[in-house]
Amino acid sequence: MALRVRNDEIEIRFVPLDPRIDALLARDFYQSLRSLRETHRRAIDSVASPAGVSRPGLALVSFFGLRPDVRFDPQTLILLARNRVFQPLGVIPLNTKFDSHQLGVRDQASAIFLFEESIPVNDSFTLSYGALTSEDWRNKQPLLERERARVAARSRGQILEEKREQ
Repeated sequence: MALRVRNDEIEIRFVPLDPRIDALLARDFYQSLRSLRETHRRAIDSVASPAGVSRPGLALVSFFGLRPDVRFDPQTLILLARNRVFQPLGVIPLNTKFDSHQLGVRDQASAIFLFEESIPVNDSFTLSYGALTSEDWRNKQPLLERERARVAARSRGQILEEKREQ
């Protein structure tokens, strides 16, 4: 469930870290993202608390260099949803490359981005980074709905099986 934007210098991948889609992910990917949130919980709270935010929206954002000496500015990444602009409340770097704001070819810089409120994963939203935009989340909605139906059917099947066993 990643959004991607790119040009000839940089590629950006945006993965919402949201409980509403966690159950829809592959088990190992879900566990990896859950571990990421838990490992950085103290840092997340220290960024969110001063802003008075108790439940920030979270996303794993990775910047990939496609050319030498590519500069990036994480604060220019925004979400547009429901006629609102969601700017990062804060950023928790996950590797040292992130702090330099510069990438070489095949370099990667990743961080957890915090937003003032939950990312609207059940609605369409636009990811924007400068002139780069992706409205592809709208195309992910049917996939999310199919996965929700599959998870619900599996859950109903387990409940029926448990009742039969009793």
